[in-house]
Amino acid sequence: MKAEKDMKIAVIGSGSWGTANAVMLAERGYNVFLWSWIQEETDRLCRDRENREFLPGIPFPENITCTHDETLCVDGADLIITAAPSPATRTTAKLLAPHVKAGQRMVNISKGLEEGSLMRLSEVYAEEIPQADISVMSGPSHAEEVSRRLPTTNVIASKSIETAKYIQDIMMSDMFRIYTSDDIIGVEMGGALKNIVALCAGVSDGLGYGDNTKAALMTRGLAEIARLGTAMGANRETFMGLSGLGDLIVTCTSMHSRNRRAGILLGQGKTLGETLKEVHMVVEGVNTAKAAYELAKLYSVEMPIVEEAYDVLFNGASARDSVLKLMTREKRGEN
Repeated sequence: MKAEKDMKIAVIGSGSWGTANAVMLAERGYNVFLWSWIQEETDRLCRDRENREFLPGIPFPENITCTHDETLCVDGADLIITAAPSPATRTTAKLLAPHVKAGQRMVNISKGLEEGSLMRLSEVYAEEIPQADISVMSGPSHAEEVSRRLPTTNVIASKSIETAKYIQDIMMSDMFRIYTSDDIIGVEMGGALKNIVALCAGVSDGLGYGDNTKAALMTRGLAEIARLGTAMGANRETFMGLSGLGDLIVTCTSMHSRNRRAGILLGQGKTLGETLKEVHMVVEGVNTAKAAYELAKLYSVEMPIVEEAYDVLFNGASARDSVLKLMTREKRGEN
């Protein structure tokens, strides 16, 4: 592998998570190119040398180049990191496709599912950029903490252990520990579906319920995640790891979590529109709830928490009534 100073890393997406990864990798000595959707955003990042909108107070190292030019960003990159939100994944993939060379390594670090197609995000990239070597990264990792060099662990999943180890070598540091996996489905589904449970945990907080309620939601939510994930071909053990249980804990309990913050507002009586406007960032749990609801039907998997979340978000159901429905379901054993 090249020395850090000779390696070029492309980060696609300048939200909080994309920015945090760009800063982390630049601090390791790589030449980092951070791509933004619009020229105006690139201009702001170049002027301020920090992302004041999504990650304020974290200065950019000199070796971060901000750009809106896909060719400049991707051409010759030793690794492409994609951090586009799920609704923008396919559009982003189409933009990148003409510039990605055969075998060029990409790792998607966003979490979610594509509405409509119900595809995992790596599947969307693979469909639009079939020539790329695509992996995924997930785990309990708030951008705010990673950018401040607080100890964090993630997992990278790839069909090729060689590729997973290549990315591990690039991204791992003394404060960002990375494990490898070959279970792409499990790592992606854990990262995507936990956002729905976090949204529900926030609703519980907004309704004024306690720790017992949140623990029940997290535990039974994890059971639903594993149930659907294994039906789709994942390994059940994956959901007990960083991209399942680990990510679920951090997203359901932290105020850094936009999904939990959105849930709190919904539980307090705000409409979905009011909630999304106040959070001011993409709330992946909302989009994922719709996709997960449809996947549960497709795979004939029982997901009562997801069903109630769907009804609250899209059918105007009362959150308090939905909790009562969950609590008074037919008796059954724990499995």
